[in-house]
Amino acid sequence: MHRPDSDILDLPFFSKEHRQLRDRIDGWATDNVQRLVGDHGDPDAACRKIAAALGEAGILEFTVPSEGGGVHDRLDVRSLAIARETLARHDGLADFTFAMQGLGSGPISICGSTEQQ
Repeated sequence: MHRPDSDILDLPFFSKEHRQLRDRIDGWATDNVQRLVGDHGDPDAACRKIAAALGEAGILEFTVPSEGGGVHDRLDVRSLAIARETLARHDGLADFTFAMQGLGSGPISICGSTEQQ
């Protein structure tokens, strides 16, 4: 599969881990997104399925810092952008679902009280 982002991830502010993340999510999306999304007849049900599958695959771990079960000590916006762009190439609803999880958890992770986190 030709990826239009392949040259961008060679820039010096992206690491080997960012390229591996893109490949991991791309492989997961290739295997799962169309099955989960279906024909877009019931987007609410599709979003629930996608969110659950993203969680099971460990992809949502990029939406929270490590103290909340995430991958990095702090949110890594490069990883978030790579995840979103990769999912969007497969289906906009997959990107939307991932983004909504981050929009909910990101502010709480950054500014929320211990109880909220």
